[in-house]
Amino acid sequence: MAQREPLSTARVIAAAASVADRGGLSAVSMRNVGAELGVEAMSLYHHVANKAALLDGLADWIFERFELPPDDAPWRQAMAVRAASVREVLTAHPWALTLIDSRSNPGPAMMRHHDAVIGCLRRGGFGIAMAARAFSVIDAYVYGFALTEQNLPFDSATGANDFAAEVALPAAEYPHLAELVGALTAGGDYSFAAEFDLGLGIILDGLERRLPR
Repeated sequence: MAQREPLSTARVIAAAASVADRGGLSAVSMRNVGAELGVEAMSLYHHVANKAALLDGLADWIFERFELPPDDAPWRQAMAVRAASVREVLTAHPWALTLIDSRSNPGPAMMRHHDAVIGCLRRGGFGIAMAARAFSVIDAYVYGFALTEQNLPFDSATGANDFAAEVALPAAEYPHLAELVGALTAGGDYSFAAEFDLGLGIILDGLERRLPR
């Protein structure tokens, strides 16, 4: 008979992530996580104090998956790589958007992440106040893009043209919107997902202009 792998905090948190991936954040409960692991819910309390601690750990589990800026990378390159990593993780785990900034007890992975981002920007020449603003505006863009991408009524990589054809905006009633949609989809290969790097580049260009000369 195979011996069951012992429970640990890491296993409990990973199981909670699996539950959330299938059913969303509302599905995460001590009972459901216990069932995911094949144990009674009471067994989990040896590893997480309560559901709040479980959610705190789950938020930190997400931050562990964000790529940290390396100490020796130029700030702009590091921010672009990190932004792509954050978007990828948030796309893989859509429930994370509503969780990661809602917890009042930040874990070590979140603290390491924030410290690394601020450190990268400071080494790149940003003053402390401007580094905080840069961090905020980059994340506002990345989180907002990921949220929009999750809620689009079509596939963000390939479905925009078909959707535009179905909607068929009347140009007389919505002239500017119809012009925009027509221009974007004229080539037949418009991808909302591909706009991510272009929009991020605009933000990084603006931040670069703010650096002391």
